[in-house]
Parts: sequence; structure tokens; C-alpha cells
Amino acid sequence: MESQRSFLLIGLALVSFLLWQQWQLDYGQPPVQTAEVAGSTANISSPVSDDVPVADSQHPAALAETQGKLIHVVTDSLDVQINTQGGDIVSAKLADFPVTQGSTESFTLLTSEPGHQYIAQSGLIGPDGPDSSAQGRPVYTVQATEYHLTEDTLIVPLTYQNANGVMITKAFTFKKGKHDIKVEYSIQNNSAAPIHVQQYAQLKQSLAGPEGSMFMPTYRGAAYSTAEERYQKHAFDDIEDEKLNENTQGGWVAMLQHYFVSAWVPPQEEQNTLYSRILNNEFASIGFKGSLKTLAPGETLKLSSTFYAGPKDQDDLVQLARGLDLTVDYGILWWLSQPLFWLLQLIHGLVGNWGLAIIIITIIVKGAMYPLTKAQYESMAKLRALQPKMQALKERYGEDRQKMSQAMMEMYKKEKVNPMGGCFPLLLQMPIFLALYWVFLESVELRHADFFLWITDLSVKDPYFVLPVLTGASMYLLQKLQPMTIQDPMQQKIMQWMPVMMSVFFLWFPAGLVLYWLISNVITLVQAKMIYASMEKRGIKSH
Repeated sequence: MESQRSFLLIGLALVSFLLWQQWQLDYGQPPVQTAEVAGSTANISSPVSDDVPVADSQHPAALAETQGKLIHVVTDSLDVQINTQGGDIVSAKLADFPVTQGSTESFTLLTSEPGHQYIAQSGLIGPDGPDSSAQGRPVYTVQATEYHLTEDTLIVPLTYQNANGVMITKAFTFKKGKHDIKVEYSIQNNSAAPIHVQQYAQLKQSLAGPEGSMFMPTYRGAAYSTAEERYQKHAFDDIEDEKLNENTQGGWVAMLQHYFVSAWVPPQEEQNTLYSRILNNEFASIGFKGSLKTLAPGETLKLSSTFYAGPKDQDDLVQLARGLDLTVDYGILWWLSQPLFWLLQLIHGLVGNWGLAIIIITIIVKGAMYPLTKAQYESMAKLRALQPKMQALKERYGEDRQKMSQAMMEMYKKEKVNPMGGCFPLLLQMPIFLALYWVFLESVELRHADFFLWITDLSVKDPYFVLPVLTGASMYLLQKLQPMTIQDPMQQKIMQWMPVMMSVFFLWFPAGLVLYWLISNVITLVQAKMIYASMEKRGIKSH
């Protein structure tokens, strides 16, 4: 700890280690090998037997290849397709989120296109559930195949009647401005005997898909919540060895990707079973099964669940289920990131620009941490003042490290200098830096957010690399504030090239993150000048 550079190196190593550790945790596992299905292409609307969970028995592997037709539903927030076979949502586009900035094409979250299939299935299983039938999923009838939201609420009903007279209505309720869909079953037992049914819903996605970048370590995989565990990731690579099978009150299941999430939320007051599995070595699924219900002849029963397909909007998600807002994954520092995000939202509400909001919150955070920065710089100044005495001790004791250590401790005590005084303030600041990093990385609000001039999207890299170059320059200026006191030649070279290496590293970072780092460096430069000026006035040598 001879200089600020040593602390900077320690801090940078710590940040890099934590980020790399998190990246390895989420993405470092070897990918699951997919297998070719001999002689056929998987049919989304005609699943294999283990595609639909069975409550009490296993049915033959061969299921009917009945093909349903598609229902097209358009609202101001969603553009979805529902297959009449099973009533599955096989496509979902987010009408209020374009693929790229300025594009008229909506972002596709769910899809049944070849190559990458991602759908939301649901139905009724159990001894008398139509989705447990060995003859295949039920084919519902509909009044129309095109629906458009013209009022605040749109209900799309699907009906099915089996050979015994049991009537099932599966209704999808869409609301204006919402990404959640209520799925409700009305089951009327017109048969002469009691029937037993069980609600289920699952998300099914191809294992093969877009991978995260090393510079953008975002998670693609499953997650779930129980009464005991508010939020738990369940990576695709882990599902084969650690299949989920847990009973809980309430809960939810979800699949996550950068900025967006799909989730099934079962009745929160009932007992549900959460499960996961790998299908045919090419699909991962996670879902829930409700409790088994019995209907006497002539009785009618209603069952419901909620499906969400949309952005990771914390305000909306927290209203749907406990812990669902944690899919905005800030990692172990969520408790710190959430209030910082709240502050960022508050500032944005005042200034109306996310780039300005990032600058202001950085100023606020750096201002709040000024006492730590001041303690760090003053401690390093005192240590630098002791350099001649430390050099004299080295010459006196030579290779006798024990006596050298004892002498240095006595000197620190006599001079009233804490050798860790510059390190502790830096380490205390690291959690805040990391928490802000995850806020800027995970917040969908920054997606396609404009700043000014050439920075038209804070969620992608600077197209002209101006911010990374300025960030490197600011790091170079911070280095020049202090003379090089590190004796080891290798450390000297590392520190001299650090601004260049960081500039290269930042080339691929989202502009919002680089802007934050640049402003933080500029503020540190200003604070350092203020601290040095104050020390000079008090007669303490700062250089």
C-alpha cells in the first residue's frame, strides 16, 4: 500500500474478480449438448408425452398429431398468437418495445419459429384432465381468429367439450397497457360421475439460443420462487441434474433474458408444485401444477393463473407476486441496488433524460462518499511522507523480514499512521460501484434511452468510442496526480498501461456504464485537487 496505485490495483482486481465470478456462475458452465430428433422436426403444437406433466399416471409416448389453428390477439402492449390445440401461447411480441431504436418491428419474446422455440403452455391435467389424454391435447373452438383491444379489457374465450359432456372454457383476459394476461378456466361437469382435474402451466424454451457476451454478462435461463425462497435462479445446465420438484404455497416460475422476462404466477393462496425438466435433450421447461380438484356431477369450478410476458419492470412485477421484481437481477447487492435504482428513477422524473440522471446520481454518490475519499488520500499522503524512513529501515534490516515488520509497526504507532487507512475507504466504496454497475446493466429503462448528440442509446456501446477514450484519459490524469513510487518494474508497467487497457475494455461496454465511470473519474479528479489543496494549507506534503 505504498500509493494510490496499489489501492487502485487492488480495487480493480476485486471488481474484476467479482464480475468474472458472477459471469462464470451464470455462463461458465459447458453448454448442454442438443440431440437431433431422427427423421422429424419438433412440433410445438404437438408435444411428446413428457411435454405435459401427468398427475397420476404416465401415458403412451405416441400422441395424436392434430394441428390447431392460430388465434391472433393485438393490444397496445402485446401481439400474441394462441394455438387452439391446448390453448398455448406460441408467439408473443412486445408491441411497445421495438427490436432496435426507431424500428417499427416489435421485439419478439416468445416464438415457435424453427431454430429457437420459446412458448407458454397451460392446461388441465389429472385423471380427467383433457391435457393428460393419450389422444393428444384438446382442440378448442373459437368464435374468431382475430382479436383487437379497443377498450380497456379484452376477453378471448376458447371452448372445449369432451365425449362425456364436460364443458371447459379457457379465457384469456388482456388489459390496456399491461403485459400480464389472466388465464381462467371455467369447468362445468355435465357428466354423471365426479371428475378430477388439476391446473398446470409451463414455459418451454430451446436450450440453444443467443449467448451472453463476456462484456455484457446477462443471464438467460429459468428462475422460480417459493414461500421460503423469494428468488432462485435455475440455469438450463442445472435442470438435468437438479430437476425442480418442490411443493409450496403460491410461488412462481419464470424464464429470464436481458431486459425481459416471461412468468407463470399460480394462485398465491393455494398449494402448488413447481417442477423443471429437460425435454428430448433440446428443450428446457419449468412450470407449476396446482392441487387436484374434484367436481361432482352438475358442479362448476373456476381455476385461474396469470401469465406475464414483458420487460423487467420492477413496479409492475412486484404487484403480480412476491419476489417477482427480483428477476431484475442485481445479484448479492440487490439490497443496495434497489434504493439506488429508486433514486435514479426519481432523478429521471425531474430531469427527463437518463444520461443526465446517471451524471447526477454519480455526483450524489461520489459526494456522499467524499469523507471516505478524503480519508483515503490523506492516509496515502502520510504514508508517502514516511517513505524515506521506510527506505532507511529496509537498508538497516535487509532481509530480516521479522525485524523489519516489527520496526515498521513501531514507526506506524509512533507517527500515528494506519497503513490500512487508504485501503479501507476504497474497499467500502466498491459495493456501491458494483451496485450501480448492475443497476445500469439490468435496468430496461435504459434500453434505447437517448442522451445527447451521438449517444442515442445508452444500452449499447458508444458508436464512435468517444466515452471510452475520455475515460482512459481521465484515468491517466488520475495517475499523474501522484509520482510513481512502486519499485517493482512489472507493477510499474501494469499501472502505466492501465488507462489503455481499461479504455480497450470499455470499448464494448454500454455507453451508460462508461458514462458513469467517466463522470466518477472526473469527480475524483476534482475531489483530489480539493484534498491536496487542503493538505498543502495544513503543511502536509501531498506530492
